[in-house]
Amino acid sequence: MPVPTNTLSTTKATDAGVPPQVPEQATAPPPANAGPLTERNLPAPDKLGPGWKTYTDPGGAEAGFVGNNTWTRRRDPHQASYEALPSGCAGSPAKGALPVPAYALTGSYRTASALPATALLLRFSNSDQATAYYQGYGQRMRACGTGGDLSVRQLWTDQSAAAAVRAYAGAESYVDLSVLRGSTVALLATTSAEPDQQADWARALVPVVEAVIE
Repeated sequence: MPVPTNTLSTTKATDAGVPPQVPEQATAPPPANAGPLTERNLPAPDKLGPGWKTYTDPGGAEAGFVGNNTWTRRRDPHQASYEALPSGCAGSPAKGALPVPAYALTGSYRTASALPATALLLRFSNSDQATAYYQGYGQRMRACGTGGDLSVRQLWTDQSAAAAVRAYAGAESYVDLSVLRGSTVALLATTSAEPDQQADWARALVPVVEAVIE
């Protein structure tokens, strides 16, 4: 996934599919919570798999944010919801405006193999907006195709959850799980050496994610 940043946009965003205004360089650590969203809304690491741990990301100039000495941090909602969308695809991009969430919170993990994983929570003003973003996100993932800087292959798709493999050319591959519940969309991206073999693992995580995000 694109490198996340932390500073807040200066204008009110209305379309998550439009790039946000370039923020100023972060000079202070972000809060650990985002409005009503806290670490309690993120899956505990032991629920994601044996040996999983939370990870305190130190941030830095290259990462675009200042570390806050904890594993969660508030994100700018427009920036987070835009950067979560697939970019660099060979396929025809899906069109249509997407709602911007009211709050965004990210949590950092390490897998049992010490590979990075990130969970992003997007809390919208209502369930209709969350559904519209979730559906638009899924449409863009399915339209991405293969052969570009980013290739996306679907593992499975349900009405309120889906799993896919994101493979960046010459770089990492991720298992990408998206879950909709109420007014919240959760996106879990896990670096994986064998992403095509993790379809069942991703499906088993759906109730784990649903239990805490809303």
